[in-house]
Amino acid sequence: MTATQKHYSITELSREFDISTRTIRFYEERGFIQPLRSGQRRIYSAADRARIRLILRGKRIGLSLAESVEIIDMYQPGESDSAQLASLLARVEKRRAALEQQRKDLDDMLTALDEVEELCRKAQQKQQTKQSQEALTA
Repeated sequence: MTATQKHYSITELSREFDISTRTIRFYEERGFIQPLRSGQRRIYSAADRARIRLILRGKRIGLSLAESVEIIDMYQPGESDSAQLASLLARVEKRRAALEQQRKDLDDMLTALDEVEELCRKAQQKQQTKQSQEALTA
């Protein structure tokens, strides 16, 4: 790392990304990031920071950690990124389809709940009316 390159501490990255230092150490243990060491201190590069940002972005869109890292690892500076883009697009499409199915399932459940609620309210109202009539005739 040259003197002009930015470096980050584990605390800076955990604050920036609102994740625990344990999460960052986990990424390191798994080999997803590779900080330099100065004694016990970890020194993270701009590349490490970018990888953490991309892993977290993958998580936000529903990719597994393994999927995110696989896509990130496809990137080769100076080469075409068409395979990486195609892989990401395929996963985005698959994730979108799954979410759209979940939305449909939720809409169907909400409709069914509305029907049950309406039936219960009608039955409850009918009981109250019957009880009121019985009280008047008693």
